[in-house]
Amino acid sequence: MAGSGTAHLRDEPTLLSVRDLVVEYDTDGGTVQAVSSVSFDVRPGETLGIVGESGCGKSTTGRAVLRLDRLTSGRITFAGERIDEADGRRMRALRREMQMIFQDPVASLNPRRPVRDIVVEGLAVAGKPADERAATSEEVLAKVGMGEERFAAALPRQLSGGQAQRVAIARALALDPRLLICDEPVSALDVSVQAQILNLISELKAEYDLTVVFISHDLGVVRTISDNVMVMYLGKVCEFGDAVEVYDRPAHPYTRALLDSVPLADPDEGFAGPALAGDMPSPLAPPRGCRFRTRCPLAQDRCGEEEPEVREVRPGQYAACHFPLTET
Repeated sequence: MAGSGTAHLRDEPTLLSVRDLVVEYDTDGGTVQAVSSVSFDVRPGETLGIVGESGCGKSTTGRAVLRLDRLTSGRITFAGERIDEADGRRMRALRREMQMIFQDPVASLNPRRPVRDIVVEGLAVAGKPADERAATSEEVLAKVGMGEERFAAALPRQLSGGQAQRVAIARALALDPRLLICDEPVSALDVSVQAQILNLISELKAEYDLTVVFISHDLGVVRTISDNVMVMYLGKVCEFGDAVEVYDRPAHPYTRALLDSVPLADPDEGFAGPALAGDMPSPLAPPRGCRFRTRCPLAQDRCGEEEPEVREVRPGQYAACHFPLTET
């Protein structure tokens, strides 16, 4: 839909709807534009992957959806309810249905409490009876492979990174959420452990009927787990679409550059274009027009004068580019 500026608007029910999200931070050096006019939809049961370089605003977007970071402006609707307008009490209730898994699994857990108590804590805050809390804790710890007593009684520092992340997943699942936001949940783990955690998230998504927003800088991880992909650059949405289509036929030069930058086992596969060069500009002073133009091999005068809108370039595939790669 040309000119809409919104990724993935369809005449289908959505669980999460974000419109014109802006998150800015005031610093001594000026105002950091962390997220700028980001819009997207996620339907029930989907996994949306958000990908981009460090500093692109993907983690801030995830945190803002849960109101963990302050919104400068924008509209966030969850299950038909405007949560950007919800007060503190209402948000505490809504967060039972929207849980987050963080990048550093050990740091996200209370270091002074055993695993069993960490999982039970959220249930206690939610007002669940003591017997129900204990039963739920045992159930979810068993689901993530941490049901043995030695794990339930352990402190976070006694766990490996993969084990701690399993506990973090169990803590999130204990409240029976509808939406799970995973913020770089495997980036701090060894490659072999990453695969285990990704498989676990996929299995639990199906079993618990979860809708997932999966944030990562790792293109391979996002492709493995996602139904749809949203590519961000310097606080803006560059591209959105079906994961297979975006990876096989990227429409935005930035998406193609990211894919070109991934080492391939077979050099005859993939794109032959140049890899991404240069550094991302400062979010304190983003370029005028298209924010990617300073690193884009296809940039023309128009790119510095006019900011491109997110528009449909192929059925179900959207890109914010004046000159999309529609022939790739």
